[in-house]
Amino acid sequence: MIIERYIHREILQRFVWITGLLLIIITTNKFLDFLGDAASGRIPADFVLKLLWLRMLAMQTEVLPLMLFLAITLAFSRMNQDNELAVLAAAGMGKRYQLRIVMRFCLVFSLLFSLVVFVSTPLVKQQIHEMKRLAWQEANFSALAAGKFKEINSGQSVVYVEKLSDDKKRMKNVFLHRQEKDKSSVLKSGSAYFKIDGQTGNRYIVFENGRRYLGNPGALDFRITEYDKYAALIEINEEVRNTKDPETQATTTLFGSDDPDFQAELQWRVSAIIICVLLSILGVLLNQYPFGQKPFTLLLFGIMIYFIYSNLLGISRTLMEREILPAIIGLWWVHVLVFLIILLIYHFTSLRHFFRKNPDVEVLTADQ
Repeated sequence: MIIERYIHREILQRFVWITGLLLIIITTNKFLDFLGDAASGRIPADFVLKLLWLRMLAMQTEVLPLMLFLAITLAFSRMNQDNELAVLAAAGMGKRYQLRIVMRFCLVFSLLFSLVVFVSTPLVKQQIHEMKRLAWQEANFSALAAGKFKEINSGQSVVYVEKLSDDKKRMKNVFLHRQEKDKSSVLKSGSAYFKIDGQTGNRYIVFENGRRYLGNPGALDFRITEYDKYAALIEINEEVRNTKDPETQATTTLFGSDDPDFQAELQWRVSAIIICVLLSILGVLLNQYPFGQKPFTLLLFGIMIYFIYSNLLGISRTLMEREILPAIIGLWWVHVLVFLIILLIYHFTSLRHFFRKNPDVEVLTADQ
C-alpha cells in the first residue's frame, strides 16, 4: 500500500543517517583508544584496524535497537509536525493502523537482527577474545626507542636500552630501575630479551650476565648480586582469558544451562529483540501527543527512556549473575514494566475521557 511504503521509507531513511552518524562518532572514539594502546605497546600496530572492525560489529547488539527507536520516533515526529498524522487519523488510519504498519517493519528488522544477536555477535566476540590474546602475546615494547628512557609498568619502572634488534625483542646494554617496597632496585646487563609467560601471560625482561643493585641512594647497605639470568616482571596480564566467557558462547550452548552467567547472557540476547518491538510501539505512541511536534524534545526524551530501560536490564543481569535475582524473574520484569507503561500511554486518552465523564469514580478512587 502507498501509505505503508511511505512510512517505511521515512523510517528507513532516518535509520540510515542516524546509524551512519553514530557509527562515525563511535568509530572515531574507539580508533583513538586503540591508537593509544598501540602507541603504548599494549597491542601491535597492525591489530588496530582489525580490532576496530570487530569491536564495531560487536556493538551492533546495543546500538541497533536505539537507532530503530530514534528512527521511528523522528519519522513520526516529522509527520506530526506536518499534520500528516492528523490527516491519517481523519481518514480512518489512526494509531492502530499506524502501529500495524510499524510492526510489519519491525518484524522484518527483528528477523534480521536476531541473526546478529544469536549468531553473528557471539562469533565476533570469540574473534575479539582471540585477537586480544594474540595481541598480548605478540605485542612488545613497540614504543621503546634506543637511547631513550621509557616508563613501564604504569610508571613504576624505568628502562633504558642502548640498542634494539629489528624485531624489538632483543636488547643490548640494558638498564632497569624500579622501586621494590622500601628499597630501590637497579638491574644492568649487556644483553636482555623480552619474554611472555605461557601460563599467566605476564611480561618479563630476562637479563643475561649482569648485576643487580638493591638499596637506597646515599646508604651504605647496598647489596650487589651477579647473575647469569634474571627475569624482571614488568607487566601483569590483566586480560581475563576465560574460555567459558558467556558472551563468546554459542546461543545453543546457553539453552538449558544452570550456570547463572549463561542464563543471564541468554536473557540478555532475547531482551535485545524484545527491546526492538516494545520501543517501536513506544516511538509511535509518543507522537500521538502535542509534544511529539517538538523533535529535539522528543529526541532527548527518547534517549532518556532507552538508557533507563537499558540500565534496568543491566542491573537485573548483574543481580542474576550474582544469584540475587532468580532466573524466573531475571530480566523479564523490566519488559513487563515497560509493556504496562505502553498500555497506559495507549489508553491514556480513553482513561482521561472516562474520568472526566465520571467524576464520582475519580473522587471514589482518591478517597480509597
